[in-house]
Amino acid sequence: MIKKRCWLFFGIFALWLGSSMGAWVWAQPTPRPAILGISHVAFQVKDLSKAINFYHGLLGYKPTRMRQKNTAPEQVTFKVNGRQHLKIFSGLPDGQDERMLEIALEVTNAEAMRQYLLSKGLKVPPKLDQEPTGILSFTVEDPEKHLIKFIQLKQKNTSKSFREEQLSDAVSDRILHVGITVADVKKMDAFYLNLLDFSEIWRGGRPDTVINWINMRVPDGTDYFEYMLVSGPVSRQQLGVLHHVALQVPSMQKALDVLRTRLNDPQPYKLESPRIGRNNRWQLNLYDPDGTRIELMEPFPMR
Repeated sequence: MIKKRCWLFFGIFALWLGSSMGAWVWAQPTPRPAILGISHVAFQVKDLSKAINFYHGLLGYKPTRMRQKNTAPEQVTFKVNGRQHLKIFSGLPDGQDERMLEIALEVTNAEAMRQYLLSKGLKVPPKLDQEPTGILSFTVEDPEKHLIKFIQLKQKNTSKSFREEQLSDAVSDRILHVGITVADVKKMDAFYLNLLDFSEIWRGGRPDTVINWINMRVPDGTDYFEYMLVSGPVSRQQLGVLHHVALQVPSMQKALDVLRTRLNDPQPYKLESPRIGRNNRWQLNLYDPDGTRIELMEPFPMR
């Protein structure tokens, strides 16, 4: 009788332990896959040929044209390096102020990222998009309606031949950061800081007593977003300045020397003078034909 009771006790205990362990496993949070950095930034342009003259003729990036459907806007891709590129799409409507279409963040596993955001209550697509090349992605909106694409790339081409072919004429081989307008810092922090695990690395303003910019670094890389703090309506011209891409250049003087050889080829372009920014780095602002700012920046502060 005692033996039977012992077996009964152990059986009940085993059932309880199994159900408890199952509940514990079920309750474990969905892990976030690594967010490696900025994969691409896409803009819409009015005149594709003029935009190509800027990104190819002035900045030196080789264009790759793509058209997925007959009715789709034409797309041109400019590779910045083996993991980053800029995209432009034709068809910017008359009177449309917004030119930035999306920012893509590279992740190690797109489906795991979708499941992670779903587990946090974020609205996500029911399935991934898959390109003919095998690239997987999905897109969400951040709290201020910027389109953020999470993209799982194929193996990167980092061979010497790739670098020589793609980057020999380029003024920069690195997207350092992308600027986005931010009206409500708390809401944006809830998304980028708390949900995606970005971290604040710098804040500054003009003058020093005012905060105009907050830099937020991706959790598993060194690229960053720049909160461009706004209040009230933003004009079309201001939006082109605020929604920007920063390209890193090792030497501003060398970049200037290269750009000056291209000012009249294939169309005239007037350069602004470089300046030292609030972060004490040399900076130079360029603007594409639709008024989108492309910022060149040295990697280190002035000594």
